Amino acid sequence: MAGWSPDDIPDLSGKVAVVTGANSGIGLGAAGLLADHGADVVMACRDPGRAQAALEKLQARGPRGQVETMALDLADLASVRAFAEAYGARRERLDLLCNNAGVMALPRQLTADGFEMQIGVNHFGHFALTGLLLPALLASQGARVVTVSSVAHRMGRMHWDDLDLERRYERWRAYGKSKLANLLFAFELQRRLARAAHPAISLACHPGYANTNLQFVAPEMEGAGLRKAFFRTSNRLFAQSPEQGAWPTVYAATAPELAGGEYIGPSGLGEMRGPPKRVGCARAAQDEAAAARLWDLSVERTGTDYGGL
Repeated sequence: MAGWSPDDIPDLSGKVAVVTGANSGIGLGAAGLLADHGADVVMACRDPGRAQAALEKLQARGPRGQVETMALDLADLASVRAFAEAYGARRERLDLLCNNAGVMALPRQLTADGFEMQIGVNHFGHFALTGLLLPALLASQGARVVTVSSVAHRMGRMHWDDLDLERRYERWRAYGKSKLANLLFAFELQRRLARAAHPAISLACHPGYANTNLQFVAPEMEGAGLRKAFFRTSNRLFAQSPEQGAWPTVYAATAPELAGGEYIGPSGLGEMRGPPKRVGCARAAQDEAAAARLWDLSVERTGTDYGGL
């Protein structure tokens, strides 16, 4: 499917989608494309002000589907639980869950629950969210969970004896680990859904190199003007647009020919840009024993049991 474009998105009328981190970048791009093709989209965002601005931006383009915002802070499991409860009180089913939100290469800090921030937001928050929304997903025929990883998963190692990197923290090491965790989770979820004969499927994707705010968060936190200028120049010269970066997410969420357990990324050189296609992943991401170990640890840490899945 090297020639895929948004014109190939099927009619999504009647579908309901949740997109985390939908206030900017890839999440906003995905939310817009899904709504343009008829889906009702819940933009799950941490910052209410930025969420409202993004909502107004999407509404101004006149999408076919309805768009709304709901508060979600993936760095706080209490917020994740509150989101799931609020969603369940309003809707009985969920067709598409796009686990998109993330942080990258931050200086070391902790979530509200004491997890290292990158694995806490990128993996544990989404693990809990998916489990809490599982009843709504299973109430839909053919629901999909799409988890956004990164080419950086290839440098990831799980460090089971120091998952929060208390002894030796390095920001890119932590980021790679969190993105590897995303793939281990996505593939393990698919295995468990298949064993239970559930019609829902789990897929993963990565955006390649997209011009988003993600690269600027850490430099802004540290006042690193030179690093910020470097990313600004690199993005301008080499990155694709945020909406193009969202293509793998939307393709994974909507393409009828895809099956559970597939991994989607850009088709261009180095998987940095271009139309989406099926791509390969590191051998570590296919380690079923590691995936089961991470699953059990995630259940223990988040208190989310997936109803015995």
